[in-house]
Amino acid sequence: MFEKILVANRGEIAVRIIRTCKELGIRTVAVYSEVDVNSMHVQMADEAICIGPAPSSESYMRIDRLISAAEVTDVDAIHPGYGFLSEDAHFADVCESCNIRFIGPNSRAMNALQDKAISRELAKKAGVPVPPGSDGVVETEADALATAKNLRCAVNQDMAKLDAPIQDGDEIAFFPPVTGG
Repeated sequence: MFEKILVANRGEIAVRIIRTCKELGIRTVAVYSEVDVNSMHVQMADEAICIGPAPSSESYMRIDRLISAAEVTDVDAIHPGYGFLSEDAHFADVCESCNIRFIGPNSRAMNALQDKAISRELAKKAGVPVPPGSDGVVETEADALATAKNLRCAVNQDMAKLDAPIQDGDEIAFFPPVTGG
């Protein structure tokens, strides 16, 4: 169990983490930008440290400032909350290299899950149900159409328009859904 953690987030997310830590008897350090000085998470934490000006790019997203705050306050771990750096593999690596535990997935797991094809394969190997899809990366239009036909999906025949909504007059291939099985 950790004795003290730094909450690398703000607002309701940080408040929930701090409340949970209090229930568990874990001391907390809140970080805040200059405009968040009077925020509830700052008031609730055992300690608080300013990490920069209002823009999150100059405060909550600055790994160097978060690590400095963690080192100055001698925390055991950093909880990133949600958003901001919570899915940043580099941040997790930096924390570990500074002997600060990252509360969340390790960088190896984050990197693996950023690739949809790898994520699907890992889920299948772990026995986790996955939605129907291709067996890997679809490289060509012909492969995409074959996959759509196999999955019984409607697709826009003009592959250049895949990101655009289907318009009147677009040529559509429709493969009816499989029933009874």
